Amino acid sequence: MGPVKVRFLGTGDAVGSGGRLQTCIQVQAGDQNFLIDCGATSLTAMKRLGVDPASIDLILVSHLHGDHFGGIPFFVMDAQFGRRVKPLQVAGPPGIEARVKEALEVFFPGSSQTQRKFETRFVELPEGRDTSLGALAVRPYGVVHPSGSVSYALRVKVGGKIIAYSGDTEWTDSLLEAARGADLFICEAYFFRKKIKYHLDYETILSHRSQLDCRRMILTHMNQDMLDRLKESDLEWAEDGGEIILEGLA
Repeated sequence: MGPVKVRFLGTGDAVGSGGRLQTCIQVQAGDQNFLIDCGATSLTAMKRLGVDPASIDLILVSHLHGDHFGGIPFFVMDAQFGRRVKPLQVAGPPGIEARVKEALEVFFPGSSQTQRKFETRFVELPEGRDTSLGALAVRPYGVVHPSGSVSYALRVKVGGKIIAYSGDTEWTDSLLEAARGADLFICEAYFFRKKIKYHLDYETILSHRSQLDCRRMILTHMNQDMLDRLKESDLEWAEDGGEIILEGLA
């Protein structure tokens, strides 16, 4: 198998701290080209960084907050006007289809009923079980972050590699399962030290690093407090536009 490329299209929090775009991670492995989360600014990120939205086959969603799924209505509208014909899959927590259609109606009334040349297929991911989507398999783990439905950490197997992603959450031991044996664990670090409900901070992550059985970890979804203290971090962090290459199996 060839390399798996992970590209951070957006690494920011909900309010764009540090001028960063909202969460959107592109993964390419062979013929598979998909997004993990699609925040409201994701279409801008793709066009800024030269990513053709028509090349994306699948969008995985960790939870139903606007900075993680709110770019999907814009993605769908762009695909409609761009004359996309190949199907688009959107997979996420229970309620993903209804929430996307509600957002379409809020932003563009009547758009959820529009006949398009491409099919949009919604898949609800069951917690704790693998779901096969083309050449990848994803297993969600429930985390602690109220969002109108269950919120997930995601464990994705693709191209002979495992990519784990925390989504948004306070510390929960389900992160240990999601990250176990992962080639890359993408983890939110909202604050540097401050403890708040429903989000992680750098010091908590560092205190659990030895338990997190992953080969590589990279921090994302940082607010201004964390961004101001990056030079104090002993852990790697992501930047908008940054890339990581995970070498595939021979």
